[in-house]
Amino acid sequence: MAHTVEQFATDCRNALKAEPGPAGREKVCKLLKEILTDDQFIKTNFSDATPERQILHEDPELGFCILAHQYKGPKESPPHDHGHSWAIYGQVGGETAMSDWELVTPAAPDAPGKVKHKTKYKLTPGVAHLYNEGDLHSPSRAGPTRLLRIEGTNMEKVKRLKYEAV
Repeated sequence: MAHTVEQFATDCRNALKAEPGPAGREKVCKLLKEILTDDQFIKTNFSDATPERQILHEDPELGFCILAHQYKGPKESPPHDHGHSWAIYGQVGGETAMSDWELVTPAAPDAPGKVKHKTKYKLTPGVAHLYNEGDLHSPSRAGPTRLLRIEGTNMEKVKRLKYEAV
């Protein structure tokens, strides 16, 4: 059965309300893995015109967002967290090399935090990964990629601190 954004959002909301915190997010991560294998869902929500960031759903009750991301070429992001929020990355197409970082010195509004590299792994189609509050990571994409991502809140409205590798 093909999924819809509306049904997926309802399933996410139910999981997050039933188990607030990391346990509920793990359930959402599992739901996302199912969506990543639904060809009809992907065809419906991605096209050649999909931008780098497109909000498919912003939940009016809990505030989480379901997003489609499409990168047409290489793109690299510096180490970051999601501030007071969390995120789940789900790989639809292409490959993301993801690095996890360990905090050395906390960031401040006027000075970047310092981080050291911990581990590197690949997100490939069908893989979803949860990043809780404070989890420092950095994605790197060598070519075209597509992702479904869930943010605990709309990150466009969150001012984030910066981090530098040491």
